[in-house]
Amino acid sequence: MINQWSLTEGKNVQMKNSESLKAIVVEDERYPRLSLLQKLEEFRSQIEVIDACDSYDAALKSILLHRPDLLFMDIQLQGRDSIQLLNELQTSMHTLPRVIFTTAYADRRYLMSAIKFSAVDYLLKPVDKNELALAIAKAVNGLPAQKDHQIDKLSFRTVNGKIFVNQNDIAYFLADGNYSQIIMFQDSDVLMESLRMLEQRLDPNVFLRIDRKTIINLKRIYKINSRRRQCTFKAKDGTELILDISKNGTETLLNHI
Repeated sequence: MINQWSLTEGKNVQMKNSESLKAIVVEDERYPRLSLLQKLEEFRSQIEVIDACDSYDAALKSILLHRPDLLFMDIQLQGRDSIQLLNELQTSMHTLPRVIFTTAYADRRYLMSAIKFSAVDYLLKPVDKNELALAIAKAVNGLPAQKDHQIDKLSFRTVNGKIFVNQNDIAYFLADGNYSQIIMFQDSDVLMESLRMLEQRLDPNVFLRIDRKTIINLKRIYKINSRRRQCTFKAKDGTELILDISKNGTETLLNHI
């Protein structure tokens, strides 16, 4: 376990705020740990870093002792990983802290594990300060990601970086815990945003949330079958996708159109 410090490792630094989230940093490599701590100093009003740990065992003891609100966790921890650590913590904690994973591995397996634990976010190292700000906003109060300034071309964060999609190529979005799935006519992907966050930044004249699990592209609707509760989307090239929708979703959609 490592006491709190600034970039000089012997100097204690308090990052306190009565309304901030108590956080622990778990990172076994010194320089990435120092780099993240330095960046977190800019968020003192939101995050109080109460400890920084450099190993699996130190992290386990510290988390059980301090019961933090938020964890910044490297995936790999000296031969073990933070997924194992979270599984072990589950046996001793009624509610796990919120988690922001930091990792050098753009691996879909780790993303799926992150989804299992409803992680707030999954950041690739070296951690980008703007991406960190978005992740902290999600952890603290669920603020939406910054809106795109392009009208037709939308950007979305994925485990491997970003994708840029013309809104006409999108059929719908599906909820997936703290994440979501984007369903396009030729492809699909897992996005690092919840459906709620997407709803707040997508154009409401184009995209409609019809129920708690689904956002659809109104411009690409071709047919609605209320009896079967199905919605058919059609791309410009004639490609069609059929989505089964809920009773509430069908009613919301029919009332909106």
